[in-house]
Amino acid sequence: MLIKIHESYRDVVAICDKELLGKKFEQGKYQLDIKENFFKGDETAEEKAIELIKHFLDEDATFYIVGKKSTACAIQAGIISKERIKKIDGVPFVLVLL
Repeated sequence: MLIKIHESYRDVVAICDKELLGKKFEQGKYQLDIKENFFKGDETAEEKAIELIKHFLDEDATFYIVGKKSTACAIQAGIISKERIKKIDGVPFVLVLL
C-alpha cells in the first residue's frame, strides 16, 4: 500500500492500495477519485503501515484510507471498526477525523 503524509496544522495521512492509484470510481451521485498528487507516497508493508497509523493516531492526525488492504490495516491498528467503512463501486474507504 501507499502512504503519504500531508503536513499542516493537523497532519493528514493518506493511505491507499497501490493498484487503486490514479483510478476513479463512481456510484450514483458519489465519486471516489484516487489522485496521485494526494495518495502517491511511500510503498509500505502491512506491519509498517500499522505502526505508522498508530504513531499518527497519537499525533492527532486525520486519516483518509482507501482499499481493502488499507482499511484492513486500519482495523488491525484499532482506529476503525468494519461498520465505519463505506463503499463506492465496491471500493472500501473511510475518513477518520479524531
